[in-house]
Amino acid sequence: MILDNKGYPNMARQYSLTPRRVPPVDTQYRRIVTEIPVPESIPILEKLHRYEPVAMQGQPPIIWDRAEGFQVADRWGNRWIDWSSGVLITNAGHGRQEIVDAVVRQAQSHLLTNYCFPSEIRAQLVERIAHLLPAPLKKVFLLTTGSETVECAIKLCRTHGVKLGGREKNVIVSYEKAFHGRTLGSQQAGGIPALKEWIVNLDPGFVQIPFPDGFWTEDTSFACFERRLAERGVTPAQVAGVVLETYQGGSAAFAPVPYMQALREWCTRHGALLVCDEVQAGFGRCGKMWGFEHYGIVPDLTCFGKGISSSLPIAAVAGRPDVMDLHPPGSMTSTHTGNPVCCAAALASIDLVMRENLAGNARVMGELMHRKLHELKARTPQIGWVDGKGLVAGVTCVKPGTKDPDGDLAWEVVRGCIERGVLMFSPVGFGGATVKICPPLVIHEEALRESLQVLEEAFAEATAAVSAAAV
Repeated sequence: MILDNKGYPNMARQYSLTPRRVPPVDTQYRRIVTEIPVPESIPILEKLHRYEPVAMQGQPPIIWDRAEGFQVADRWGNRWIDWSSGVLITNAGHGRQEIVDAVVRQAQSHLLTNYCFPSEIRAQLVERIAHLLPAPLKKVFLLTTGSETVECAIKLCRTHGVKLGGREKNVIVSYEKAFHGRTLGSQQAGGIPALKEWIVNLDPGFVQIPFPDGFWTEDTSFACFERRLAERGVTPAQVAGVVLETYQGGSAAFAPVPYMQALREWCTRHGALLVCDEVQAGFGRCGKMWGFEHYGIVPDLTCFGKGISSSLPIAAVAGRPDVMDLHPPGSMTSTHTGNPVCCAAALASIDLVMRENLAGNARVMGELMHRKLHELKARTPQIGWVDGKGLVAGVTCVKPGTKDPDGDLAWEVVRGCIERGVLMFSPVGFGGATVKICPPLVIHEEALRESLQVLEEAFAEATAAVSAAAV
């Protein structure tokens, strides 16, 4: 048995491949006309099980065939409202024609890759991102995945720290419950112990402290930050950087504004770099273009991925020029840095986010979504906590009257929603007890209200089943 970061069992859950008869659904936005999983899809799923590692088998058994806007369909007549955005990728919506056209144009030019040679489209993208970001975030390094950007940020923090304060200034402070990726450095910066047991020899220069979410950690004062650092034997002079998700991905938890402003001042005073991991938060997701805008601060470095292109794999680190220029020519590269086809997708997606004011839509739809989620929490004892901003939310399932995470309930809620025509997921951490909600930023009120009703029905069914089993 593996324990999560609070010591609760985090059993690996896996969907059954046995088709299950579910009630039919037929609305303007949802359609379920088969058993789930679809019987005809079983050979595909079995092939995946045969040739992929077991680690891939926690995915819902839904074979995507096409996707458009905020909807996903299979080839057997089923259609879902997507509350996952492909795990926070499709900010501008699935399959946008503008993005498709940009990708096709670039592919037809026959420039599909150029590795470490320059390209005009790479120049266009870094300029576009730099112009959208506030000073001093004016240099941009393109990569492929969010994990890569976190690795790069760690490298820059330590390089800057050693240059400023000698080799003792190498500590990376991050937060408990955080998720920053699955590579060696990003998992050491992460705050879920079960995910880094494989490392064995953890770098002592990575230190985690409690995230001030107000639920799992009730003390949200900045004094807690300083006290916990001291308890771990770390002095301010040793800290090279503080790395945190703008909101914690596992629960959609934001830190208090005064805390973040105090943290910004502390980092400046002690020569530590402040890094905001915006891989999930950027490009309009939280109701502002950048999630850190909610805090009234600007970090020294920020990491982007997922929603940058609404489609193809591309990511970026943006930061202060003096920090981004610490390494000499040729020493920060990646095979697919600035891939031209991915750059084309990113430019088209950014244009859509800006032209259609999708951050504004996320803010307006988010106000409705969060109000309804808090109303659901008020009448559902099994919901312990709701957090988030804009079109991202986390609904944490607990044993009634406690803070004990109930991953089984969250699993059943997600399954119930999928069978009713709404796709969603439960992220790692907290025993898998948080239901994550993150639809594409193009979703409108009618579809949002319909999917919120589905969530309510799934909670009612799942909690009733749990209560019946307990009798």
